[in-house]
Amino acid sequence: MAIAKGYAATDASKPLTPFTFERREPNDDDVVISVQYCGVCHSDIHQARNEWGNSRFPMVPGHEVAGVVSAVGSKVTKFKVGDRVGVGCFVNSCTQCATRDVDYEHFLPGLIQTYNDVEADGTTPTYGGYSDQIVVKEGYVLSFPDNIPLDAGAPLLCAGITLYSPLRHWKAGPGKKVAIVGMGGLGHMGVQLGAAMGADITVLSQTLSKKEDGLKFGAKEYYATSDAETFTKLAGTFDLIICTVGTTIDWNAYLGLLKFDGSMVVVGVPEHAVPVHAFSVIAGRKSLSGSMIGSIKETQEMLDFCGEHGITSEIEKINIQDINEAYERVIKSDVRYRFVIDIASLAA
Repeated sequence: MAIAKGYAATDASKPLTPFTFERREPNDDDVVISVQYCGVCHSDIHQARNEWGNSRFPMVPGHEVAGVVSAVGSKVTKFKVGDRVGVGCFVNSCTQCATRDVDYEHFLPGLIQTYNDVEADGTTPTYGGYSDQIVVKEGYVLSFPDNIPLDAGAPLLCAGITLYSPLRHWKAGPGKKVAIVGMGGLGHMGVQLGAAMGADITVLSQTLSKKEDGLKFGAKEYYATSDAETFTKLAGTFDLIICTVGTTIDWNAYLGLLKFDGSMVVVGVPEHAVPVHAFSVIAGRKSLSGSMIGSIKETQEMLDFCGEHGITSEIEKINIQDINEAYERVIKSDVRYRFVIDIASLAA
């Protein structure tokens, strides 16, 4: 087994620290990746601090992994040494149930997450991208378009696909009025992707502090949700609302902004349950739905779409030694818009 270096959470109450561990031996259908960059997702913080109650320690977080292929198994056909590749939120899944027409592997039992999980053998821990290398089954490795830099492209593997999937599924495009709730790591991707699809995008953010950015990314309108008048003015306006925030807000108020037959899709995960009144959906035959990342096929489609439209994440690069400070800044929304770890800093 190869020895890898990274940073790990060893306990929910402790900061991440340097960690040396063994990567599993690659199989014939595996790709070995030299990690160059890894995005920092808010879910990394939830997991490292056991805020969802399912954490396994020691834990090497990171599921926005970008790097270069350093070795391939004898049966690998899609990749070669030197290819620019990425790994997203999962590294294996059930392949028995999904059909060619229904690509929903990420919702099926058998999903193996990139970290905080165990491999298909049932015993070997999965460790994520806050490390210098990773071994992944060929079918779960993604190709970066040549014009997408690996650092600014890394967050596409979670933030990008998390917004692309519901925008596509709910058919955002010309003639559709779409609201993105929250202007953070997820929201700024939703604005860019939705605008590129041709939808009329509005940002609903707590304040107007990021209005200039939102309009630059392609939004037509930008409103502060701290202003009660916003909910009066925009009542019955939107075909689709995508809620990216992970804090507790009044979903009933946002459902009131939907048109007849409109849908509100939740992709952010509040810590506590959010009450919804039946009349919020009955009146207007509205839908409250959820969406989680996307399939491998859909993620590659998203990367290709981003390549075609020149879409990347707005990032702030950090050394891995600064990860604990970065976590605190994410909690305070003090980043525009995604931290990305330069894994070369592990050698410092």
